[in-house]
Amino acid sequence: MYRARSAQTEVVRPAGRRKCKSFSPQDELKKAKTPMSEPRVRRAGGRSARQALRAAPIAAEERSIRAGMEGGTYKPLSDSQILRIHNAALNALENIGLADAPPSGVKILTDVGAILGEDGRIRFPRALVEDMLTKANKNVTLYSRDGKNNLELKGNRVHYGTAGAAVHLVDVEGNEYRECGVQDLHDAARIVDRLANVHFLQRPMVCRDIPNNHEMDLNTIYATASGTTKHIGTSFTEPSFVSDALKMIYQISGSEANFRAQPWMSNSNCFVVPPMKFATESCEVMEACIRGGVPVLLLSAGMAGATAPSTIAGAIVQATAECLGGLVYVNAIAPGHPAIFGTWPFGLDLRTGAMSIGSGEQALLTSGCAQMHNFYDLPGGAAAGATDSKMPDMQAGWEQMCSNVMAGLSGVNMIYEAAGMHASLLGFCHESLILGNDIIGQALRCVRGIEVTDETMALDQIREVCVSGPGHYLGTGETLSRMETDYVYPNMGDRTSPKEWVELGKPNLLKKATARKEEILAAGSQCKFDAALDESLRKNFTIHLPK
Repeated sequence: MYRARSAQTEVVRPAGRRKCKSFSPQDELKKAKTPMSEPRVRRAGGRSARQALRAAPIAAEERSIRAGMEGGTYKPLSDSQILRIHNAALNALENIGLADAPPSGVKILTDVGAILGEDGRIRFPRALVEDMLTKANKNVTLYSRDGKNNLELKGNRVHYGTAGAAVHLVDVEGNEYRECGVQDLHDAARIVDRLANVHFLQRPMVCRDIPNNHEMDLNTIYATASGTTKHIGTSFTEPSFVSDALKMIYQISGSEANFRAQPWMSNSNCFVVPPMKFATESCEVMEACIRGGVPVLLLSAGMAGATAPSTIAGAIVQATAECLGGLVYVNAIAPGHPAIFGTWPFGLDLRTGAMSIGSGEQALLTSGCAQMHNFYDLPGGAAAGATDSKMPDMQAGWEQMCSNVMAGLSGVNMIYEAAGMHASLLGFCHESLILGNDIIGQALRCVRGIEVTDETMALDQIREVCVSGPGHYLGTGETLSRMETDYVYPNMGDRTSPKEWVELGKPNLLKKATARKEEILAAGSQCKFDAALDESLRKNFTIHLPK
């Protein structure tokens, strides 16, 4: 609940004039509720009015923040710099090319005009890339299973979600890490389902308690889909596993036709091994997913200074070239197939060779990539919001906020790893996921920006309040009407005064997040499969998650 803060200091007046009592919003609100001996017109205001207003439901489209808000106001690259990066990427594809395509990929690409060199590298003529750009799907919808959280990827519409393949779960209470399992993944999905500002769930961790990779891939689908109806992204370890995965996905959907009409799961596909090499088995997975109707995230994840140039511009050039090569690949198989241009170059600490995903350089890499997505008018994705810190501490906060805000302002369609990811992608934290919902909320408010109209400039309000009103805006109809449509309030963050904080028992942020996690998980999954479907899935596949 929003609380007005009391002013603590008096207003000092010039000598010779009486000292005025300090202005206190709480005192003013009390006056509005004090009975008067004579009737008077009361302004809308006071705590009861605010409580009633906040308790009233508000339409999703009227919320101060929501999925798909327009970013794109932050542009670190000039138009001429974008063109230079574009031309450099085309030059790299035409003259350097990509190595290690599978035999099926060689045929697919050469059939549409790519050139296989004697060195085994496939080169892409500029005209071929430009032709495939005209065939690419520019308006992709990533569906949710219940239809309430569909993601429309076009222009600079911004969406935040999870991602990664963490091998550890962060134990906040014990201040330690442990290997994560299928229950932890399912719990993450259940938490995401309850967080308004986390718009999708891409698998954030791997099920380390399932040694069989085939069973792990299938249980990843089961654990995530039974935990949330929001859009889900996942990966497949081997091409031969895709067939059974499709069977499970189609069964959950009710039929293959149902899934193809509204695909609620996408394939996160590391189709390249930077620098400039195809990942052979991942390409075969991608081919199978495309034929199965699964949207594809074309993920290029070079590390600046190691598997990509150390300069920010060079890393963006390479990632752009690799993803353009992937775009040709996808549209050579199925023109217009839904694909996300996933430029994910990561930063590196050149002193140690360790990833620096929480750095300012990372935020710039992601923002520059967003401009390339927009230049091609393609649905794009990039990484932001992850931290190098091991725990949800102050370092985590500043690193997560920095890149999440910059990514949103630059207009990335799909912002991956935006909440919960720690230790340079090695650890995932449920409490941090919950706290990240607040961080993303503030980032989205920055994305929304400042609306300047006659109404929002409020000249009439200023005149009324200053000339004939109470001298403040608390309790006015205009203020109350904008409490939910203009302002964002943290769920976990503390805005109380020190006095109130003490009275409340000095609440601790991490303990609050843990309590919220336990509350969500105690309630059970809101998205569990009906009994008949669940029984059928457990009969057809080896499911490790307990009933």
